[in-house]
Parts: sequence; structure tokens; C-alpha cells
Amino acid sequence: MKNKNDNLKRVIVDFKKLTPEILALLVEKYPDGYDDDHIVTFKNAKNELIEAVEVLTADTKYLVKVSAKLEVTMENYDEDDYEDFAANDPEAVPDPEIAEEDASNDLD
Repeated sequence: MKNKNDNLKRVIVDFKKLTPEILALLVEKYPDGYDDDHIVTFKNAKNELIEAVEVLTADTKYLVKVSAKLEVTMENYDEDDYEDFAANDPEAVPDPEIAEEDASNDLD
């Protein structure tokens, strides 16, 4: 029997392409942040190992690459910060200031 999620469009999202809509979905799905149990690992077209967290919409499965920037942005999320931007505007999500030790662990 086929899973209904098998027919969804799959999109890999790097932090640089993260939109307010996808960020809001992530925060809603993982209100306390994600942990190792939520991370999926796969190889991309270049045969590179990718770690990501999954979030679904009605027609799309987003695989958002795990990074220190993503963690900090999710921790500090406030929907009011994005009210002046379109939901699909990747320019709306700024790079967070992260500590030097976190930057060395960033997978971007």
C-alpha cells in the first residue's frame, strides 16, 4: 500500500533559502526544537551526506538542512518579525549571530 506522502514534491532547503512560511512550519512541528530522532540522513545528487528535518505542507515535503543557524533561528522565532515580508521571501530570514563554537559545528 502506498503512503499518501509518496506523491509529495520533495524540496531540500538550505538555511539561505529558508522562508518565513517554512520556518513557521518548523517551529510549529518542533516547538521545543528538534533532536536526533527527528533528523533524517540521505545522500544528495552529488553523493554528499545531508542531515535534515522534515516538514510537510499539503503538496510538498520540505527537507530543511540542519545547521547551528537553523537551531538559533528556531529558538528565537517570533512571527511578528516576519509580518512585513511575503511568506515565501527567503530574504526575510536573516543570518543569526551565533557563538564561535556553534559556527564550527555548522553544517552549511
